[in-house]
Amino acid sequence: MKTIALALQELHIGLRNRWVLATTVVMATLALSLALLGAAPTGAVKADPLAVVVVSLASLTIFLVPLIALLLSFDAIVGEQERGTLMLLLAYPVSRWQVIVGKGLGQIAILAIATVLGYGAAAAALWLRGDIAPGAWRAFGAMVLTSVMLGASFVAIGCLASTLVRERATAAGLAVGAWLLFVLLYDTALLGILVADQGRFVSKALLDALLLLNPTDAYRLFNMTATESVSIYAGLAGPGDPKALPPAAYIAVLAAWIVAPFGVAIGVFRRRAI
Repeated sequence: MKTIALALQELHIGLRNRWVLATTVVMATLALSLALLGAAPTGAVKADPLAVVVVSLASLTIFLVPLIALLLSFDAIVGEQERGTLMLLLAYPVSRWQVIVGKGLGQIAILAIATVLGYGAAAAALWLRGDIAPGAWRAFGAMVLTSVMLGASFVAIGCLASTLVRERATAAGLAVGAWLLFVLLYDTALLGILVADQGRFVSKALLDALLLLNPTDAYRLFNMTATESVSIYAGLAGPGDPKALPPAAYIAVLAAWIVAPFGVAIGVFRRRAI
């Protein structure tokens, strides 16, 4: 109950600071733009508009959702310490792990509300237009679910960064570095290694394993093969073979990327002097 109370308090702070409103508006605006503009030519080529939008939104999610998640969570602990409220919070009968998990759950709830409402607005716009295949709706639901999981993994990474340092500016720098690493630099480095290697040392199996070390790649590979209608339009969206593992494996990898950073953050916070 204490963990839930902390999560509800974090959600209340997000509502009061208009984080939920601002995030929902941003995601709904971008999602509607992709839905209305991206699906415009599909009538001529007989493409499923929702399947096209799923591919577009998945690409957008990789850049946008991790950034929002890190902005929400980078000062979860260090911000409380700088404001002088961390000692007061720990004076209550609450464990340190409950502080981490409670704050994380509240921030994940903020992100989940914004994602469901924002992407739901795009789905509603396309539903009003009609001609949506049932398989595309399943792919859209899977995309929304995994988008929330991707955001949760970066909330966990942000909470970990917040426990490692003692200044908000340093935590913000770590958050920016994490976003650059996982969203931009990791795949670029892998592609550079593949070009330089020319297939001598980096095998297909090794490449698939390396991709699982990045939550954005697990998310991308899952959504490339969510359904047959989506995979047709996904094309060459990045390195790796999306069929190398079953979809459940990518879900498990995303779940591990949520649990592991939270676990490390709890361990660090337990040993941290206040």
